[in-house]
Amino acid sequence: MPQSGSHLKVTARQVTMAMNSMQHTGVLAALVLVGGLSVSASAGDQHAIQVRANYGVYWAGLHLGDVQLAMSVGGSDYTMTGEGRFSMLGGLLYNWHGDTSSRGNLTKDSPKPSLYALSYSGGDKKTDLRISFSDGAVSEVSISPKKRPSPHNIPVTGEQLRGVLDPMTGAFLHARPDLPKADLRVCNEKIPVFDGQMRFDIVLHPRRQERIKANPGAGYSGLAAVCGVKFQPLSGYRPDDRGVKFMIAHTDEIEAWLVPMPGTGLYLPYRISVPTAFGSGQAQLLSFQVNGSKEIRAEQ
Repeated sequence: MPQSGSHLKVTARQVTMAMNSMQHTGVLAALVLVGGLSVSASAGDQHAIQVRANYGVYWAGLHLGDVQLAMSVGGSDYTMTGEGRFSMLGGLLYNWHGDTSSRGNLTKDSPKPSLYALSYSGGDKKTDLRISFSDGAVSEVSISPKKRPSPHNIPVTGEQLRGVLDPMTGAFLHARPDLPKADLRVCNEKIPVFDGQMRFDIVLHPRRQERIKANPGAGYSGLAAVCGVKFQPLSGYRPDDRGVKFMIAHTDEIEAWLVPMPGTGLYLPYRISVPTAFGSGQAQLLSFQVNGSKEIRAEQ
């Protein structure tokens, strides 16, 4: 886990630019508003699965903030909510708060979101975003305050908005075969995402297995499937955007560690690492709870 960066000098601008860089990877919810879930249970399961998870978010060795995730999968329906708070120097240097939610339907092939919402505020800025879906495609995007699209952006086409997922569903929920014990095949996936402005793909690929060890009774221990994560922007951004260009150049440095949840068909990210121009960003699972059971610590 990252250690305190007491000797690191940072500015509010550097923190903001680093957070924007992490957002461009499509894991905004992973590093800013949660981690991610993979579901191997069939869409027809009638008993609801409920998961709560807590993450610490770190940047350049500094503990930037914490995230809480709640998820419920019952029958063919799913709901997810997340809340994140981030600050530095008690909020004097940097202060950010966000809430996000997603709901939809699980099918045999993939999730189908129906509504995604994101509300966040930082400094003197506040943004509310809603994306509605119908028949597997984006049907409406609402953002407040309204932003005029840049004429320099690569246009998002109607075809690119079909069969896409919102950022939360894209990062957290995928129907997969039953793959226990951190089978590396959980890393074989291409995730199409639309965040309200930008259309991009997140491509997972297998790298290796890692064993997480903990003292007996002290927390989670077991295998983790380590996935490489490639960021592939398609449209809705400026070709000369420095954050996007940086992420493309450093996409081989993004990793996600996925661990199976005991007694369920779920995989939960144990760790997600993302490079930024001002230091490495990381989300680390701190604890989780499944179906109301005892909370399990997950610190390494």
